[in-house]
Amino acid sequence: MNERISNAESLLDAILFATNDKTYGQREAATIVGGMGRLIKLIENGCIRAEKKSNTQNGKWYCNASDVLRHAVPYRRTRRSPNKVK
Repeated sequence: MNERISNAESLLDAILFATNDKTYGQREAATIVGGMGRLIKLIENGCIRAEKKSNTQNGKWYCNASDVLRHAVPYRRTRRSPNKVK
């Protein structure tokens, strides 16, 4: 059992190390961390490194992929709309 945990931790470290120089856009990062409000709080608290490379209002956000994955939430099923047919 300890060997599996150690192996999982080393794989997680490898994933976080490999994604340290990658970025996600604002919407993709928000989906991974559990919503736009949570993403903004994490950026304000300094938990996720993010930058806007242009000063335009609609400029793209670049969120560090390693930080985003570190604060990911488990997948949650979305509610079905009552209008959809099964």
